[in-house]
Amino acid sequence: MTTPVPPEGAVPPPGCPAHASAAPARPRPDYSGVPAPEGRDPATEVDNPNIGPGRARRLNGPDAERDQQGLYDTLRLEYGEVAPVLLPRDVPAWLVLGHEENRFVCAHPELFTTDGREWRLLQDGTVGPDHPMAPIFMWQPVCAFVEGEEHERLREPLEENLRVTDLRELRRLVQTGTYTLLNDLCEEGFCDLTEDYCERLPMIVLLGLFGMSHLYDDRFLEAARDLIKGTETANASNEHLMRLFRAEVERARVEPGDDFASQLLAHRAGMNAREVSEHLRIVLIAAYETTANLLANAMRILLVQMEVRGRVGAGRLNIYEAIEQALWDEPPFSAMLGRYALQDVEVGGWLIRKGDAVMLGYAAGNVDTRVRPELDAPVRDNRSHLAFGRGPHACPGQYLGRQLCQLALDDLLAWFPDMRLAVPSSQLRWSGSLLSRHLVELPVRFEPRSQRDEESIGTFGVPLPKGAGIFPPPDEEHDLMPVEVPDAVLEAEREAGEWRAAKKRREQAEQDGPAPVDAAGDAGAEAEGLLPGPRRPLRDWLRR
Repeated sequence: MTTPVPPEGAVPPPGCPAHASAAPARPRPDYSGVPAPEGRDPATEVDNPNIGPGRARRLNGPDAERDQQGLYDTLRLEYGEVAPVLLPRDVPAWLVLGHEENRFVCAHPELFTTDGREWRLLQDGTVGPDHPMAPIFMWQPVCAFVEGEEHERLREPLEENLRVTDLRELRRLVQTGTYTLLNDLCEEGFCDLTEDYCERLPMIVLLGLFGMSHLYDDRFLEAARDLIKGTETANASNEHLMRLFRAEVERARVEPGDDFASQLLAHRAGMNAREVSEHLRIVLIAAYETTANLLANAMRILLVQMEVRGRVGAGRLNIYEAIEQALWDEPPFSAMLGRYALQDVEVGGWLIRKGDAVMLGYAAGNVDTRVRPELDAPVRDNRSHLAFGRGPHACPGQYLGRQLCQLALDDLLAWFPDMRLAVPSSQLRWSGSLLSRHLVELPVRFEPRSQRDEESIGTFGVPLPKGAGIFPPPDEEHDLMPVEVPDAVLEAEREAGEWRAAKKRREQAEQDGPAPVDAAGDAGAEAEGLLPGPRRPLRDWLRR
């Protein structure tokens, strides 16, 4: 049931964290009089890092990082379709898990606003600009934080400029970016699609489309991913990006061109400089995170089919179907903070009080058994997923994201048509953050081949004919089957990734002084020199 509730006589549910003390320093809670959800023993939860004040589960605890969907399943079993949860620094909120309940919250801006200034804990000072999620909830003059006529004014320029994207230019940018990223890997016969392709190509293409290709570098990429993770460095990453975007807007104001910033400034909506710079950030970061995750997840689906193709045979998905399947199974954003109750409302049997924060659970809603009784069944031609949101604040660039992913997968499969998973799909690892879940690596092997000439760009990667198979027929003699990789090698690869990131930050610090995006926890390790670990342990092991 999802209905407004009169404020008189309304009381919070037992154990609800959203109505706990707003004091910044909370004593260890007394669980003696709080009924435990079925199957939970309060005595065992005192020192559990996944459980916080009010006995709510943390969305940034070890369980969430290890198995995000498993956490959602646990919450659904304990609370139903809406659950009390804790954000970083144990800030209470509600997480909507049900498909119908998510759609209800999205469809009723008169009950749930996107204006973070309505959040009671922001009003009373419990959270503020220094919170790790401040870039997500602090009010900004962008369409995602306003309603009504102001929302229409700010959203219209985005929709118009994203809709008129030249698909020929989009294909050119994808092909050029693919050449830049993959040509040096041709002779190796191995690559990690996550790091070498999926996390880089979308940003290259998006910056090219927006006329800001000169901003692309590793630091920009790292800040873009860090901003939405809810880490202690998220605010510094946000400020680094905003400095760049403000400079872009100033340049566009002085010398207008065909770039995205100039188009927004010239639009009849009359956006000012701050509005344009904030929209550059929200559009670019949201589009990048969405596309990078979607590209990796769709490619994983296609590769896993190859691993079991003897069983699926002619029933393999095509690229379009793989993208839609990924939007259901692994939405690019698994959850999103951004709704605040304007009055007392009952949702999913729980009373959400005026001023409470509400998170939309896209990933949890997509596996709601009321809409997907059989999770293993294909979802062909079914777009009722929540991946791009719903209602007036649905993603304005979803068409662009789908097109970019389809072109990127076309090109990738044209480069390496014999590509296969280098490890069994059961060994693929995931990393969960507060708002998203992504593949740590997606290692593939292929027959080594000569590099391509730059003149060949545009002569390959054409769309496959309708109904054509994506991969060549099985060839047992030359097939590249996955191999079981020792756990020690996978752990070394993770450590090497941390080593590479630390090395990049240190090199940047030598040029610019102390970098604001450095994590405090890395300072001690980096002060002692390079973190230990080989550069590419997984790649070196697979070569053998």
